[in-house]
Amino acid sequence: MHDQPTSGLPPSLRISNRDATRLEALLDAPQWREHPAADALMAELSRAEIIDDDAMPTDVVGMHSRVECVDDASGERHSITPVYPHEADIDAGRVSILAPVASALLGLSPGQSIDWTLPGGRTLQLRVLDVSPG
Repeated sequence: MHDQPTSGLPPSLRISNRDATRLEALLDAPQWREHPAADALMAELSRAEIIDDDAMPTDVVGMHSRVECVDDASGERHSITPVYPHEADIDAGRVSILAPVASALLGLSPGQSIDWTLPGGRTLQLRVLDVSPG
Protein backbone atom coordinates (compact mmCIF):
# COMPACT_ATOMS: atom_id res chain seq x y z
CA MET A 1 0.00 0.00 0.00
CA HIS A 2 1.21 3.51 -0.76
CA ASP A 3 0.55 5.96 2.04
CA GLN A 4 -0.23 9.59 1.47
CA PRO A 5 2.57 11.89 2.58
CA THR A 6 1.86 13.76 5.79
CA SER A 7 3.95 16.80 4.85
CA GLY A 8 0.97 18.74 3.52
CA LEU A 9 2.38 18.43 0.00
CA PRO A 10 0.30 16.85 -2.77
CA PRO A 11 0.82 13.10 -3.15
CA SER A 12 3.45 11.89 -5.59
CA LEU A 13 2.23 11.03 -9.08
CA ARG A 14 3.33 8.49 -11.68
CA ILE A 15 2.03 8.75 -15.23
CA SER A 16 2.80 6.53 -18.20
CA ASN A 17 4.71 8.03 -21.08
CA ARG A 18 1.77 7.18 -23.37
CA ASP A 19 -0.79 9.00 -21.18
CA ALA A 20 1.52 12.01 -20.70
CA THR A 21 2.12 12.34 -24.44
CA ARG A 22 -1.57 12.08 -25.30
CA LEU A 23 -2.64 14.47 -22.56
CA GLU A 24 -0.05 17.06 -23.60
CA ALA A 25 -1.37 16.78 -27.18
CA LEU A 26 -4.92 17.25 -25.87
CA LEU A 27 -3.87 20.39 -24.02
CA ASP A 28 -2.15 21.72 -27.15
CA ALA A 29 -5.37 21.43 -29.17
CA PRO A 30 -7.05 24.83 -29.69
CA GLN A 31 -10.46 23.67 -28.42
CA TRP A 32 -9.00 22.59 -25.04
CA ARG A 33 -6.10 25.02 -24.55
CA GLU A 34 -8.34 27.67 -22.95
CA HIS A 35 -10.52 25.21 -20.98
CA PRO A 36 -10.71 26.29 -17.31
CA ALA A 37 -9.17 22.98 -16.15
CA ALA A 38 -6.31 22.95 -18.67
CA ASP A 39 -3.87 24.75 -16.37
CA ALA A 40 -4.61 22.40 -13.47
CA LEU A 41 -4.09 19.32 -15.64
CA MET A 42 -0.84 20.75 -17.03
CA ALA A 43 0.35 21.40 -13.47
CA GLU A 44 -0.37 17.78 -12.55
CA LEU A 45 1.54 16.56 -15.61
CA SER A 46 4.51 18.81 -14.88
CA ARG A 47 4.96 17.48 -11.35
CA ALA A 48 4.46 13.81 -12.28
CA GLU A 49 7.15 11.21 -12.69
CA ILE A 50 6.84 9.91 -16.27
CA ILE A 51 7.27 6.12 -16.44
CA ASP A 52 7.98 3.97 -19.50
CA ASP A 53 4.78 2.22 -20.56
CA ASP A 54 6.19 -1.29 -20.02
CA ALA A 55 7.38 -0.39 -16.51
CA MET A 56 4.17 1.33 -15.40
CA PRO A 57 2.59 -0.37 -12.36
CA THR A 58 -0.96 -1.59 -12.97
CA ASP A 59 -2.23 -0.11 -9.69
CA VAL A 60 -1.67 3.52 -10.72
CA VAL A 61 -4.58 5.63 -12.00
CA GLY A 62 -4.18 6.24 -15.72
CA MET A 63 -6.45 7.05 -18.58
CA HIS A 64 -9.31 4.52 -18.80
CA SER A 65 -8.45 2.98 -15.39
CA ARG A 66 -11.40 2.11 -13.17
CA VAL A 67 -10.77 3.84 -9.83
CA GLU A 68 -12.61 2.79 -6.71
CA CYS A 69 -12.37 5.50 -4.06
CA VAL A 70 -14.03 6.54 -0.84
CA ASP A 71 -14.78 9.94 0.66
CA ASP A 72 -13.14 9.60 4.06
CA ALA A 73 -15.45 12.24 5.55
CA SER A 74 -18.76 10.60 4.58
CA GLY A 75 -17.79 7.01 3.77
CA GLU A 76 -19.45 7.40 0.36
CA ARG A 77 -17.83 5.25 -2.32
CA HIS A 78 -17.27 6.31 -5.92
CA SER A 79 -16.23 4.49 -9.07
CA ILE A 80 -14.60 6.77 -11.64
CA THR A 81 -12.92 6.15 -14.99
CA PRO A 82 -10.82 9.07 -16.28
CA VAL A 83 -11.40 9.43 -20.03
CA TYR A 84 -10.76 11.91 -22.84
CA PRO A 85 -13.43 14.63 -23.12
CA HIS A 86 -15.20 13.08 -26.13
CA GLU A 87 -15.58 9.76 -24.22
CA ALA A 88 -17.19 11.21 -21.09
CA ASP A 89 -20.43 9.66 -19.86
CA ILE A 90 -21.12 10.66 -16.27
CA ASP A 91 -23.94 8.12 -15.89
CA ALA A 92 -21.41 5.34 -16.66
CA GLY A 93 -18.78 6.86 -14.34
CA ARG A 94 -16.63 7.93 -17.32
CA VAL A 95 -15.38 11.35 -16.23
CA SER A 96 -13.51 13.73 -18.54
CA ILE A 97 -9.88 14.20 -17.60
CA LEU A 98 -10.66 17.93 -17.73
CA ALA A 99 -13.01 17.51 -14.76
CA PRO A 100 -11.11 18.44 -11.59
CA VAL A 101 -11.76 15.12 -9.86
CA ALA A 102 -10.40 13.06 -12.76
CA SER A 103 -7.24 15.13 -13.17
CA ALA A 104 -6.69 15.07 -9.40
CA LEU A 105 -6.90 11.25 -9.30
CA LEU A 106 -4.53 10.79 -12.24
CA GLY A 107 -1.27 9.14 -11.19
CA LEU A 108 -2.39 8.07 -7.70
CA SER A 109 -2.14 4.58 -6.20
CA PRO A 110 -4.24 2.77 -3.58
CA GLY A 111 -3.89 4.44 -0.19
CA GLN A 112 -3.22 7.91 -1.60
CA SER A 113 -5.77 10.70 -1.10
CA ILE A 114 -6.69 13.99 -2.70
CA ASP A 115 -8.92 16.80 -1.50
CA TRP A 116 -11.51 17.82 -4.05
CA THR A 117 -13.74 20.87 -3.56
CA LEU A 118 -17.24 20.50 -4.96
CA PRO A 119 -19.16 23.35 -6.49
CA GLY A 120 -20.68 25.04 -3.46
CA GLY A 121 -17.53 24.71 -1.38
CA ARG A 122 -17.87 21.29 0.27
CA THR A 123 -14.59 19.36 0.24
CA LEU A 124 -14.29 15.63 -0.35
CA GLN A 125 -11.22 13.74 0.76
CA LEU A 126 -11.07 10.96 -1.81
CA ARG A 127 -8.86 8.01 -0.94
CA VAL A 128 -8.01 5.53 -3.69
CA LEU A 129 -9.05 2.01 -2.70
CA ASP A 130 -8.41 0.07 -5.89
CA VAL A 131 -7.30 0.63 -9.48
CA SER A 132 -8.16 -1.66 -12.39
CA PRO A 133 -6.24 -1.06 -15.63
CA GLY A 134 -8.24 0.27 -18.55
